[in-house]
Amino acid sequence: MTRDIIVTSNPRETKVALLEDGVVRELFFERQSQRGVFGNIYKGRVTRVLPGMQSAFVDIGLERDAFLYVTDVFEELDENLVEPEERNGAGQKPRIEDRIRPGQDVLVQVVKEPLGTKGARITTHVSLPGRYVVYMPTVGHVGVSRRIVDEKERRRLKFMLKKMREEHGDGGFIVRTAGLERSEEDFERDARLG
Repeated sequence: MTRDIIVTSNPRETKVALLEDGVVRELFFERQSQRGVFGNIYKGRVTRVLPGMQSAFVDIGLERDAFLYVTDVFEELDENLVEPEERNGAGQKPRIEDRIRPGQDVLVQVVKEPLGTKGARITTHVSLPGRYVVYMPTVGHVGVSRRIVDEKERRRLKFMLKKMREEHGDGGFIVRTAGLERSEEDFERDARLG
């Protein structure tokens, strides 16, 4: 199978087509006037940590710093920051000051566009969508779209994803609705491309 990507760009818009054996499989448009940052991934630097709000502000290169809430911070970020015996205690909610510190570099993804005077909302739980699966490098979860309701198909898909996860290492996968009745080869190909 041959794969080609064709890009056409002018000052107003960019069009991208993905062809497989000469047949258009996916088509993307981006207009300059509607260009946003939702879904973009950035390496940012923590500028402020606000323990009272259990949040932080992160400079990702936009006009305003982005907002990061404590539950959107990947657990592994704090390994070298606070010793386990110094943490908040078992069963208690995590604290932002135990997870990140000012000046720390973090990899984040925009989950909400900036609006008015507010900066973008971000998360460290990065997700990379493919055609049939979404790969989540920071989460060990395997799941299936809620729109796939047939229990037998859901079990089959979960079994395939668990097998893929064992072969490829860390991270998690979620089958998208487009993954309904797809083969293991389709998922493998999708994971390799992503």
